[in-house]
Amino acid sequence: MIWQVILGLWMTAVVVASFVYVPAIPGFGATGETARIIIYHVPAAWVAVLAYLMAMVNSIGYLKTGDIALDRKAQVNAELGTIFCVLATVTGAIWSHAAWGVYWNWDPRQTSIAVLLMIYAAYFVLRSAIPDSDRRARLSAVYSILAFITVPFLVFIVPRIYYSLHPDLIGAGEGVSIMSGEVLVVFLASLAGFTALYAWMYKVQVRLENLLYKQAMKRGA
Repeated sequence: MIWQVILGLWMTAVVVASFVYVPAIPGFGATGETARIIIYHVPAAWVAVLAYLMAMVNSIGYLKTGDIALDRKAQVNAELGTIFCVLATVTGAIWSHAAWGVYWNWDPRQTSIAVLLMIYAAYFVLRSAIPDSDRRARLSAVYSILAFITVPFLVFIVPRIYYSLHPDLIGAGEGVSIMSGEVLVVFLASLAGFTALYAWMYKVQVRLENLLYKQAMKRGA
């Protein structure tokens, strides 16, 4: 319980600091105020990639050992990765509206993240379409591994191959650095907080999935 309280206070401090301590950054986006979105957007994207990575690791572990618990962990990580991926998409759309006047304009980064969400949506469709638990776990594990192979390509490579209006941490052509001392402190605190939030959500969800699995086994018996 104490760690949950600390995490809650930590994230509350991040939210307050992002508006009170982090300064506006003129020349970055439509207004300097919109640059604050980095405090939430980038950590959410980081956690999404981390969760998808762990889903792949769990899937590889399942294929090696046949431990069904690893299949449940892979499912939980895929779910959490998708939640944080949606959060990154939403925060990005908010910045897009402030900077470009529209929430969605099919910029390369927006397009690639939409494709990524569809890939993992298909993972959940696959799981729901196969009634046999062993076959579902095997096919889902293989799909999870293949799905993650696309993550670095869609998140890091595609947006840099094509011209994008999406800003980098250094304002291209403007000589404006978004990572001032104040921004960096709050950004790193947010990154740590989002990672801890993911770890807590993962622990809770795995515990719930294990309880549901045991109940299902008892009903089957």
